[in-house]
Amino acid sequence: MPLGIYVSVPFCKSKCSYCNFASGVGARALYGRYVEKVCADIAAADATGQAMSGAIERRVDTIYLGGGTPTILAPDDLSRLFRALRETFDVDAHAEVTAECAPGTLTPQMLNTLLACGVNRISLGVQSFVDQEAAAVGRLHTRAKVLDDIARLRTAGITNINVDLIAGLPHQTDASWKYSVDETIATGAPHVSVYMLEVDEDSRLGRELIAGGAKYHAHFVPNDDLTADLYQAAGEQLEQAGIAQYEISNFARRADLCGGESLTRPGRLEESAVDSWQSRHNLKYWQRRPYLGFGVDAHSMLRTGLAGSLLDAVRFSAADDLNAFLAGAPLTRTEVTRTGALEETFFLGLRLLRGVDLEDVAQRFGRAAVDALAPMLDELEGTGLIEREAATIRLTQRGRLLSNEVFQRFLFAEPATPIQDHAHKSARATHFSGV
Repeated sequence: MPLGIYVSVPFCKSKCSYCNFASGVGARALYGRYVEKVCADIAAADATGQAMSGAIERRVDTIYLGGGTPTILAPDDLSRLFRALRETFDVDAHAEVTAECAPGTLTPQMLNTLLACGVNRISLGVQSFVDQEAAAVGRLHTRAKVLDDIARLRTAGITNINVDLIAGLPHQTDASWKYSVDETIATGAPHVSVYMLEVDEDSRLGRELIAGGAKYHAHFVPNDDLTADLYQAAGEQLEQAGIAQYEISNFARRADLCGGESLTRPGRLEESAVDSWQSRHNLKYWQRRPYLGFGVDAHSMLRTGLAGSLLDAVRFSAADDLNAFLAGAPLTRTEVTRTGALEETFFLGLRLLRGVDLEDVAQRFGRAAVDALAPMLDELEGTGLIEREAATIRLTQRGRLLSNEVFQRFLFAEPATPIQDHAHKSARATHFSGV
């Protein structure tokens, strides 16, 4: 089974007020040193896999460059990263290669570098098309800049574009949110990600909400009910425009349509992405397919490849502190037992609207494992959080709003183990960084 590769670039021009990810404004002098360390880690991938007791497949069919803001690297450094990947792995000619990009960082030289590196998908961290809302959380772009970037990407031949939006930003209203979603639809972007703002107490916005103050506009943050309403409204608008939801936070057009134009989607498709522009890389997280991460706070999941082993997979992650990472801090490793794999199958698989096929679960984990879940599944169905269709269970609309509560029911060991926390964090965020 081919690998997915994730490379973390934890540097930004500015730190968004809501961000609690392992990214920040770093000295440019660190960029080259960081790239050198990541390239060395890529070259040592086989040794890392052996040390972690994971099976590494050299074939790669998805690459995702996230952050932070990868496009603030020097073009030469960006090229070094991709060269290291292609020297170590056998990258499919039609691999999906994504780079996250903050609007306004796509200089002509950077755009040429991305094309030369084989990037064929761009994820734009727009968050809002309303300039006041973007500025309130520290974004440096305007609506006009976003539209200009999209136009230049298309002119260069990159049509596989994702637009990130966040519901619940300071100053956001029903009307302003509808405007942002309408503008997103009008761009013709084939993929849209919609996140509900979760204000973490470790972010600047979160600390201000707790302590009071006005510097980061915390007093203008919509309440949870309004944020949930905005999320639901976005889903309805996107669905009406032919952009179908396939995961809690992700929406995609059909593969042959993008803003009314007929397009050729690059690459061989994952089974569930055949008829749309779904993110092939992110599907790996939710479908528990193997992937390797490189860089600060990058996560990995590999199968053990041992017949008859009690372990299903191994997960490991790099240090989430830049200095610790550069100093060579060891990877944090956790083992996924068959029980852990069963848990992950549900709380990751239920993120997808296609749901979880109980017959598939029974085939892999045994009929007794499914039968033991029957009372809980009946309860979740009775409270309107899941629905059934033949042997498939999936979240209802209400269940998607309360997904964390549903997922917690599938964590059979209490309290949650590092395996559960690790898998949930990586798959739930899908490496969203707010670029």
